[in-house]
Amino acid sequence: MRETRATAQGLRTAIERSGYYPALVADAVESAVGTEQVIAYVIHHEATFDPAMEVRRHVTVLVLSPSRLLVCHTDEHPPGETMPHPHASTTTEAVPLNRIRSVALTRVVQEPASYVPGMPPNEAVLTIGWGAIAHVDMEPATCGDESCEADHGYTGSLTADDLLLRVSEAADGGEAVAQVLAFSRALSEATART
Repeated sequence: MRETRATAQGLRTAIERSGYYPALVADAVESAVGTEQVIAYVIHHEATFDPAMEVRRHVTVLVLSPSRLLVCHTDEHPPGETMPHPHASTTTEAVPLNRIRSVALTRVVQEPASYVPGMPPNEAVLTIGWGAIAHVDMEPATCGDESCEADHGYTGSLTADDLLLRVSEAADGGEAVAQVLAFSRALSEATART
């Protein structure tokens, strides 16, 4: 799935290949895409463990169209008090390209002294911000003098991070890393034009 510049049919085939409730995920994604052209996509399937040590699966599908970034999350849930049967929830969000404030890509490379230009990273972290969610990290401010006991207030940073997608060669394979790199490039180019 290295080539992300594709058609809607290619996207559907990739969703089916992921094997995670493909009919449900494809229906949600296709409903959000509508008649727009699919420029690029990335599909990330991951498993997590909840406190009860149950495995829960999650899939994120990102689709770039000429005017929007479509974000689709699907989660499965075990039976509970309110629903006696296992169920899944799917959420889609459409973000106009002109609302995207940042596209950050972190590349992690092992043995950087041996790096050769063009060599793929071992891990990629794609962070996309459009202003819906922000994190504030605060800590006590200091003046640099270790013996100073004065109160210098607080310092902090505000980070927009509406979506964070991390893939690694070890966990997801080299193709997944390449797919995130290609999607990031396509999204960055699209946001530069808006």
